[in-house]
Amino acid sequence: MKTLAIAAAGFAASVLALPTAAHAADCDGLDRPVVFAGLDWDSVTFHNAVAGFMLEHGYGCEVDSIPGSTIPLFNGMIRGDIDVTMEVWIPNIKDAWDKATADGDVASVGVSFPDASQAWYVPRYLVEGEDAPAPDLKSVADLPKYASLFQDPEDPDKGRFYNCILGWGCEVMNTKKLIAYGLDESFNNFRPGTGGALSSAIESALLRERPIVFYYWGPTWVLGKVGPDLIRLEEPAYDEASWQVLADADVDEVTTDTPAMAWPDTPADIGVNTEFQEQTPTLMEFFGNYGFTAAIVSESLNFMRENSASAEEAAVEWLKSNEDTWTTWVPADAADRIKAALASA
Repeated sequence: MKTLAIAAAGFAASVLALPTAAHAADCDGLDRPVVFAGLDWDSVTFHNAVAGFMLEHGYGCEVDSIPGSTIPLFNGMIRGDIDVTMEVWIPNIKDAWDKATADGDVASVGVSFPDASQAWYVPRYLVEGEDAPAPDLKSVADLPKYASLFQDPEDPDKGRFYNCILGWGCEVMNTKKLIAYGLDESFNNFRPGTGGALSSAIESALLRERPIVFYYWGPTWVLGKVGPDLIRLEEPAYDEASWQVLADADVDEVTTDTPAMAWPDTPADIGVNTEFQEQTPTLMEFFGNYGFTAAIVSESLNFMRENSASAEEAAVEWLKSNEDTWTTWVPADAADRIKAALASA
């Protein structure tokens, strides 16, 4: 397995000061496994693997995960079935998040990466070049006149917009945006069955240089691999108050008078159940110190894909290659235990 070299410049300085007291490897006194949200996209599996390895070997924890999608697992964290969600994209579930934090059920205790992005994209070859079929396609407002270019094979009278899968918070917001932009008149709202089906559709279209318009997010292997070959469609600038109006509206209440705009670039928070937070103050220090950048995560996801590596294998490779970074997240005794585990991994 080739070495994954990831620069950590400018990142280690952002971590919090570590406690000076040594901590025994007893998982902060927790007498059960730490349960992670096993969300169904790749960057979460990588974060779960990195954090899980460090908790297991540095803090003496057992770890587990429950697979699922955003909304069901978020509800599970509210109930206490889930302890930790390594990526909470708060704008995608803002109403539910605000209510749960107000009720004292969940809290943000750290940031997995500060620069998550979300947008609608088309391939560059559709827009640029002498024979480009859509040279004037710059923004979402231009999409209706190119609907036939993105023809839905199941409904040729409309184009096809590739949305998130059902169960992801982004699916609901994209659906609202389609309606608010008036695009539901000329585009079908297509939700692939899985996250893998969405990325496969994108990769296949790009390899064959076929038209496709889609939502995607970063960090991901998709943007890491083909990001330079994509054009991010322009949208009205993000405005927090207007975004809240869109978020508050039910889908069947949205009209073309409802404001719609670009997704905000946001941090991916580390969310926890507050009862778990109160039980494990030492682990909370770890999650507060934990942190990547989107570029680092994208490189790790590319490593997984290029090497047919599991998230666990990628986590071990990253930890072996970036000791100077992750040792700033944990006390010295925990770091020593993790190093010993890596030596035999």
